Amino acid sequence: MAASLIQPASHSSSSTMTFASSASSLFTRSSRGLSLQSLAFDESHTRIFARNNAPGSSKCVNGKPIIPIPNELTLPKFLESARMEKTFNKNSDRLKLFSGTANSTLSQEIACYMGLELGKITTKRFADGEIYVQLQESVRGCDVFLIQPTCPPANENLMELLIMIDACRRASAKNITAVIPYFGYARADRKTQGRESIAAKLVANLITKAGADRLLACDLHSGQSMGYFDIPVDHVHCQPVILDYLASKGISSGDLVVVSPDVGGVARARAFAKKLSDAPLAIVDKRRHGHNLAEVMNLIGDVKGKVAVMVDDMIDTAGTIAKGAALLHEEGAREVYACCTHAVFSPPAVERLSSGIFQEVIVTNTIPVADKNYFPQLTILSVANMLGETIWRIHGDSSVSTIFQ
Repeated sequence: MAASLIQPASHSSSSTMTFASSASSLFTRSSRGLSLQSLAFDESHTRIFARNNAPGSSKCVNGKPIIPIPNELTLPKFLESARMEKTFNKNSDRLKLFSGTANSTLSQEIACYMGLELGKITTKRFADGEIYVQLQESVRGCDVFLIQPTCPPANENLMELLIMIDACRRASAKNITAVIPYFGYARADRKTQGRESIAAKLVANLITKAGADRLLACDLHSGQSMGYFDIPVDHVHCQPVILDYLASKGISSGDLVVVSPDVGGVARARAFAKKLSDAPLAIVDKRRHGHNLAEVMNLIGDVKGKVAVMVDDMIDTAGTIAKGAALLHEEGAREVYACCTHAVFSPPAVERLSSGIFQEVIVTNTIPVADKNYFPQLTILSVANMLGETIWRIHGDSSVSTIFQ
């Protein structure tokens, strides 16, 4: 994205973050007055943000709100203009969406945005743990998209995806795209010690050999993972969704500093900082003594009196980001926000994140967050319309990168 999403306002002496005129914003308010709406989840006050298409459309079932989801009536400006210009054909006659069991809520939101219904599929688990999949409608000659993140339990969800791909291939689908919002095993992308496996490459081979023709993934742990696939990979970033939400908070651009929780995430944090009016960058230097264990050693950069925004691709046990936040407070940071795409939240992540060191923890819904993992500081943003628009463009053989330009 060439333009910054967030720029200082020129009409105010105390500049605050405002939306720039970049076409990449997926949640920019439109001329119809649409806006983000905050919904409470039970009594935890967790905020779940989605586009609301009509006043009073929020309903409750068993005391829990139904989250408004994006549809054809709630299009961002740049998506509206793209459709007015008819830059690509949205013929759904040969487009089929199927959902696995890993994140059926996100799948339903994507289908709602696209104006389609999810395909009928039967998924069972036998007593011995084996998985059975049967398509309940014809996919012969169709462009099939299978939505299934390989989130915990990773092995079961991965195996289910492989069987879904095999079922579509044997049913004579023309093209099979595996839509994997969260790609499990992505962290095992290289050998750090002798006699280790590179599980990311192994999983890529399994998906390819099962019969997938294309992969659509969100915020892979490292870019080189795309090279492990022998099929085309569309790698989309969820940064615009988080950036738009941060812009709505009205934080003074001069008070912001973007923090990378480790040296390996500097490139990601730098790209994020450029969209925040080219905010300054700080780096937490840490030494890892084992898997899921981290120790903060030093801070590179100045955070005194500033609002620190920590950026990472995922939060697993939250050891790295929690210790980093504690160091930022010691160095004089006024507030600390945590932003990530994938909320893995392995124990004891919730305890660490809800301990009071974070002003807010902002994640997306690429992984479903269990009810037990909700806490007051948590905010969940929907990536359904971004994925839905990407699917349309893949199906129409149109450019995906122009979404973010």
